[in-house]
Amino acid sequence: MGFDLYSDREIAAGCANNDRRYQEMLYRRYSPKMYGICLGYAGQRALAQDILQDAFVKVFRNIRQYNGEGSLESWIRKIVTNTAIDSLRKRARTEPYLSESVPEVHSGAVDPGIKTLEAKDILTQIARLPEGARMVFNLYALEGYSHQEIAKRLDISAGTSKSQYSRARQLLKDWIYKQEA
Repeated sequence: MGFDLYSDREIAAGCANNDRRYQEMLYRRYSPKMYGICLGYAGQRALAQDILQDAFVKVFRNIRQYNGEGSLESWIRKIVTNTAIDSLRKRARTEPYLSESVPEVHSGAVDPGIKTLEAKDILTQIARLPEGARMVFNLYALEGYSHQEIAKRLDISAGTSKSQYSRARQLLKDWIYKQEA
């Protein structure tokens, strides 16, 4: 369809006019990267696909709010991230996904001779994390939020955010070390 021929501004304008061709261009351009973000939060393909679909519905519904300041990708990423968090919060209403207490994780020393892992291997390990630890890890390590910002977004304490992040890092180190051993 040649969506690389159009600028983000042109595509956004076409989407604002509800032109399906431009909506398809926007989706094709950004859905692969945004799916990776969804998968990082959801940890399961089916849930990630649902979140991605919900997020793009919001993108198309609110595209007129994009004013051209900053990149369109960043604007979409923010919607995708918020949609993922909201979706996981809704799922967690029946069971808490973040707790104040963090179980002890035991680990041996990490071998400095560990081979370089591919991104897909790391993403696979991130997807294995418990839901709360995965959310905090994604927000802190991948999205760049502070623990105070994460605490506000997830309605937890900054200390819980820090402990969940620490737990996620330790689990990832353990799993990656075992994978390489």
